[in-house]
Amino acid sequence: MSLQTAPTHTRPSGLDQLIRIAADQPLSPDCDHFYFLRHGQTGRNALRIFQAVDEPLSELGLQQAARAATLLAGEPIRTVVCSDARRANDTAYAVATALKLVPAAQATLRERNFGALIGTSSANIDWACEPEGGETLLQFVSRTREAIDTALRLPAPVLVVAHGGTLYALAALLGVPVDLGLLGNAQPLRFERRGPTWAVTPLLRHADGDAALA
Repeated sequence: MSLQTAPTHTRPSGLDQLIRIAADQPLSPDCDHFYFLRHGQTGRNALRIFQAVDEPLSELGLQQAARAATLLAGEPIRTVVCSDARRANDTAYAVATALKLVPAAQATLRERNFGALIGTSSANIDWACEPEGGETLLQFVSRTREAIDTALRLPAPVLVVAHGGTLYALAALLGVPVDLGLLGNAQPLRFERRGPTWAVTPLLRHADGDAALA
């Protein structure tokens, strides 16, 4: 099931444009595998509302982060890099503590800045929108590409802890058709290069996961 064909979720408007933009600047990491973790749930995740950088994890989000930490503790991760948004940073610390590592927080790994849309509903997001005071889709994809490329040059294997939008962009940059069911909060993913192509595998599929943005 892919971003293009998944029938169980509403396909975000403007997603084709994100895929086209990413195709013009594909990502080609030197590593052969890495891990990705979206942050745990927040109150505004549950309500489908665009969030600011200081949005905290909910009680469920804290539980999800702890569960992801338990699973990832068995992986040979050497570096943890995260968005400096509170929800991602706190998730990363939960995981990194279990790995006996210290996460490196990077502002460049933040979710797309939706500007004036922050605080409003994200239920009908249009990726092609150009929000007042925010980032265009091209700006977001380019920033994310640079941030991921930098992160994956660090000692491997690397775990990147970031956002739902980051995962959309990352998958498109690698040419990976991602099952929308993988977008659930705190769903650990392993990206692996097989020859010239990349694939993604969930380490655990959470029953309470959903594809809400950010």
